[in-house]
Amino acid sequence: MDKIEMEERAKRIEWFTNARFGMFIHWGLYAIPARGEWLRSHEEMSIEDYQGFFDEFNPVDYNPKKWAKLAKQAGMKYAVLTAKHHDGFCLFDSQLTEYKATNTPAARDLVKEFVEAFRAEDIKVGLYFSVIDWYHPDFPHFGDAQHPMRNNLDYKDKSHNFDNYLDYMHGQIREICTNYGKLDILWFDFSYGKMSGETWRATELVQMVRKLQPTVLIDNRLEVSGEGFGSLRTDNPTVYSGDFVSPEQIIPPKGVLNVHGKPIPWEACLTMNNNWGYSQFDKDFYSAETIIKKLVECVSKGGNMLLNVGPDALGNIPQESVDILQAVGKWMHKNGDSIYNCGYADFPKPDYGRITASKDGKNIYIHVMEQTIGPVPIEGIKKEQIKRVRLLATGAELSTENTWVTNNYPNYVFVRLDRRGLASYQLPDSTDTVIKLELEN
Repeated sequence: MDKIEMEERAKRIEWFTNARFGMFIHWGLYAIPARGEWLRSHEEMSIEDYQGFFDEFNPVDYNPKKWAKLAKQAGMKYAVLTAKHHDGFCLFDSQLTEYKATNTPAARDLVKEFVEAFRAEDIKVGLYFSVIDWYHPDFPHFGDAQHPMRNNLDYKDKSHNFDNYLDYMHGQIREICTNYGKLDILWFDFSYGKMSGETWRATELVQMVRKLQPTVLIDNRLEVSGEGFGSLRTDNPTVYSGDFVSPEQIIPPKGVLNVHGKPIPWEACLTMNNNWGYSQFDKDFYSAETIIKKLVECVSKGGNMLLNVGPDALGNIPQESVDILQAVGKWMHKNGDSIYNCGYADFPKPDYGRITASKDGKNIYIHVMEQTIGPVPIEGIKKEQIKRVRLLATGAELSTENTWVTNNYPNYVFVRLDRRGLASYQLPDSTDTVIKLELEN
């Protein structure tokens, strides 16, 4: 990658690394059986058995304006919707297939309504597109790693014209890049085994996308899956290496670094429970407290969080998800400055929480997630470097401590969260109390 390409990538990724928090939306026909988005594969279900869900699909409660308002309330700055998942069903009005929402009882272009609603709330829009397709006749069936008919002997000797499928896939991506205005993210999913890179005619594909959507961000999954990082970590990334790495259902222990140990953009895509698509019996939701702490962890390691919701068959986001996101939003409303435009801080991780830093270097944010005994110790900074100390949520003045209790530890600054220097006190926010250190010039 030459210098100009590096500069272009750095420019287009800037908003993304400032936003830090986004909403993933997995939604489609699989919301009706309500057993997760992979049920066709897991249950080796035929197209004929799946067809009833297509014939029934009619999300009468679908109102993306409500989704967008919830995302904004939660403090999310961008959103990504599954325009087409692995089952091949399109939420958009593709002219290349009959397998789309406009041909169901819904009779609407659901993607069009999504992008309009989220843009109206000033939330950047992304579309997820699966390069895998279990509906198309020319996508490999028997012997494929995931296809629902992978073990069905009736398909063993059937031939497939894969180039015909690729023409179809590229054509649909052209439609997405042409018909919905400026897109901020194209989230491809996913490569596996030999089904990777140029198997998708990936260079040709990305060149087309860049021509139609010059500033759109692309993930790294034309090259890898949630497993692996791809060539984006190297000195010679491919044309289709993407703009960011996309670890799935994990927050990397040290963030994501290139081969030289330097941080590169990444986004952890995470579910709120155990499924991406709606699952009626899955009630194992993370708490709002956990989501907040994990968002802070992502940012402290230089990454984003793309947090999933799985709307039901009628188009409603589950109440559990709504409640969690509203609680997260209350914390973000007061403490969002420690998330947005922030990233990795070159400080040792404290035992009681984490540290984020504003990109301009003016502010350090100390996230106190566990009550300390006595004042809060901060390693790696000197008192004379600090201009002001404030409680971020209220702007209240805090003071540094310098007493016989702290004198043995000259390499630390101690901040007092109580009025009288008591050893025992209550954190102002038991989930995450954020101390803002405003630095001198």
